Amino acid sequence: QVQLVESGGGLVQPGGSLRLSCAASGSTSNFYAYVWFRQAPGKERVGVAAFSVSDGNAYYADSVKGRFTISRDNSKNTVYLQMNNLKPEDPAVYYCATGWGWMKSSWYAPNQYEFWGQGTQVTVSS
Repeated sequence: QVQLVESGGGLVQPGGSLRLSCAASGSTSNFYAYVWFRQAPGKERVGVAAFSVSDGNAYYADSVKGRFTISRDNSKNTVYLQMNNLKPEDPAVYYCATGWGWMKSSWYAPNQYEFWGQGTQVTVSS
């Protein structure tokens, strides 16, 4: 059984930083990628960043390029999302996702990932 557990969300002022963590457990050795999504109230879930396990490449949504960084610690089987210069449009529940297959060209499409964490809330407010 695969489990993803997110942590690190919270309240931060505009321009501030947060680091989200996604700890994976279970049979995760064959997963190709880990992806962070976010979902704001009344909006669709959208891809934020993806980490390719095979080559270590990262992929980002245009809205977060230059501000967010995705990384992975193999020894801890944990994926991180470092979020800097947080903006009023960034608040959402952030989810970590992974699965058996991965379409790199459409990494941001949520329906290809079988496993999801419970989400962690990020709030940006002064």
